[in-house]
Amino acid sequence: MGRANKVVLAYSGGVDTTVCIPYLKNEWGVKEVITLAADLGQGDELDPIQKKALKYGAVESLVEDATESFVVDYAFPAIQANTLYENRYPLSTALARPLIAKLLVDAAEKYGADAVAHGCTAKGNDQVRFDLGIMALNPKLKVLAPAREWGMSREEAISYGEKFGLEFPVKKSSPFSIDRNLLGRSIEAGPLEDPMVEPPEEIFVMTKAIADTPDEPEYIIIGFEKGLPVSINGEKLAPVALITKLNDLAGKHGIGRIDMLENRVVGIKSREIYEAPALLVLIHAHRDLESLTLTGDVTQYKRGIEQSYGELIYQGLWYSPLKAALDGFIQQTQERVSGEVRIKLFKGNAVIVGRQSDNSIYAPDLATYGAEDEFDHKAAEGFIYIWGLPTRVWSQKTRGM
Repeated sequence: MGRANKVVLAYSGGVDTTVCIPYLKNEWGVKEVITLAADLGQGDELDPIQKKALKYGAVESLVEDATESFVVDYAFPAIQANTLYENRYPLSTALARPLIAKLLVDAAEKYGADAVAHGCTAKGNDQVRFDLGIMALNPKLKVLAPAREWGMSREEAISYGEKFGLEFPVKKSSPFSIDRNLLGRSIEAGPLEDPMVEPPEEIFVMTKAIADTPDEPEYIIIGFEKGLPVSINGEKLAPVALITKLNDLAGKHGIGRIDMLENRVVGIKSREIYEAPALLVLIHAHRDLESLTLTGDVTQYKRGIEQSYGELIYQGLWYSPLKAALDGFIQQTQERVSGEVRIKLFKGNAVIVGRQSDNSIYAPDLATYGAEDEFDHKAAEGFIYIWGLPTRVWSQKTRGM
């Protein structure tokens, strides 16, 4: 493929993306490298990362605070869709990729770059998410992926960088690969590659071990408006503050850990450990509130939409036409999903113990078995006759009766 003159590089400050700077310039003839680090609430101090990029050859080092957009434009729609990939993973890491792709494209257009680049390898999901997101937003931009092509081990990449003056402080190397943002953490590699190995407690940061959690349950109430979380225990909170607070509340009780074998886009099975306390609790609560406010046929049909929605996000198709069409359906269903859900947090579990809504279509006078019962019991026999008529006819024909 043809190379580029000016490139915007997605930059994390790690070994691979740092080595990408001299590699792009010396091996692929890129004249100018602009780095872009995205602040998605991961808690890292990004000022040193910004200076590091300039020190090692970037002509511009951008830091974009996109935390609020991350929650409002990416996490909240996923919550409204009750999105769980393979019915378990709430896409806490995957949701960041289309946003970073958008930031790269916006920066490329602003600075007149003819390409963008990332440090993803050939075996992961992120290369697919970045490439497809960029392609959808600006198909004219070239996408460069040096780490996918250079064929260097980590040790070789470090040696290559040192030839160009890069310094990698000697420190105890963690065998784990970790990605973090406001929504959660993903942990893989090292001993975790053996599916029978129990995850060591040291890898967890957002969630406490069950043995260290409080011995008394804690009850919280989450308020929703049109499918969006807006309050905790009656206190209205801005989106980022709400996620932050709920991460602390749920994590304190050991809630939010996932240990799973998932099917990557490239066909590989991967053992992944996730922490996503707030996101899991919100999806659990939101789905329950829908059961109170949506009709049965909408709720049941939406489950299939939710599965497709999760697969699209996982597979890097956030900006696809199908995703946009599904957004229309999901948003239509959320008009009446307002109310409160009461949750008991205790020893790793978030148990829903109550829910209420002004839009509730639960009718106590029809559901009750008490004296207030208004259900027409006489109508049941005729209903069953009509409902079961196809089964009756089928049985008569097949059994010769």
